[in-house]
Amino acid sequence: MKDQQVKNKRYLLIAVVGVVVCGFLYVLRSVLLPFVVGIALAYFLNPFVQKMKKLSRTSATVVVLGTFLLILFPLLLLIGGAAVSQIGQFLADLPQFISSFGEKITQWVHRLTVLAPSLGIENVEQMLQGNIGESFKPAAKVVKSVIQNGFALVNVVSLLLIAPVVAFYMLRDWPDFVGKIYDLVPKRNKKIVKEFAEEVNRIISGYLRGQFLVCVILGTFYSCGLWLVNLHLGVLVGFLAGLISFIPYVGSISGFLMAMVLVVTQYGTLPKILEVVAVFLIGQFIEGNFLTPKLVGENIGLHPVWVMFALLAGGVLLGLLGMIIAVPVAACIGVMLKMAIKEYKKSPIYLQK
Repeated sequence: MKDQQVKNKRYLLIAVVGVVVCGFLYVLRSVLLPFVVGIALAYFLNPFVQKMKKLSRTSATVVVLGTFLLILFPLLLLIGGAAVSQIGQFLADLPQFISSFGEKITQWVHRLTVLAPSLGIENVEQMLQGNIGESFKPAAKVVKSVIQNGFALVNVVSLLLIAPVVAFYMLRDWPDFVGKIYDLVPKRNKKIVKEFAEEVNRIISGYLRGQFLVCVILGTFYSCGLWLVNLHLGVLVGFLAGLISFIPYVGSISGFLMAMVLVVTQYGTLPKILEVVAVFLIGQFIEGNFLTPKLVGENIGLHPVWVMFALLAGGVLLGLLGMIIAVPVAACIGVMLKMAIKEYKKSPIYLQK
């Protein structure tokens, strides 16, 4: 009875701490992003620092983080400048693309009406002709507003200044930081907490590092494929499709829909449409059969639907910050559920006949 009371108090304490942490994240979500990015950067670079055993921890941190930043910042300036220019052009041309897309669809519907008048699709033609261009204009304004507000909320200057500093101190003190947290764990729970942390670390590192490579390879493939098809703004669409591919299925579907709007608007011919379809079909085949199994692995324990839900829920609740912490939180919840199920199957409730 006494042990049960102790367990109940422990569970209550864990629940209270969880609620406090969630409230803390929500209230301070607008200022936490640089710190979370810095911690995430330290987590990614920690294995490289650990391999440099001949140097002190501080020296190894300076070398690894300095090398990473020297590579990252020129790439950000190069890619970011081109991306901002392309996005601006895309947003400026979006109403024209949508209007032209509506006209092409209306022409196709009209041809179907002439060829098969019995189908009764005159009303569809009138609806498309009158409303398709106007119906997409609010969506374009929303997208433009989200992008503008996103850059306003995420202070890029503070992110670039604070995140590297946080990454340096976290990377330098990572063993001490982890050790102090582990020392706070009650002795009777150290073993299970260690197993929990190792499993979560395996899932997070396997998923994030593998998914990063998948996004880069897919973005490169889609960009090159759409460029070879000679699709205007195809490089931007391919890059965005690869970038969003960390959300299962959403990246490829979004990129495909954007590419279809562009190819119908610019060409409207069946051969060109089939070429764009072929680019995305080949990309999905490569991702499903080679990239994801080899780079991410099938045994990380994160189902694509669970990852999709976690990322979208995190984005709705906490914006960009929520999407960054979504996978670690999903991994923790998944491991806790597995451990709970394992304990349940050992309990008399499950074993009793």
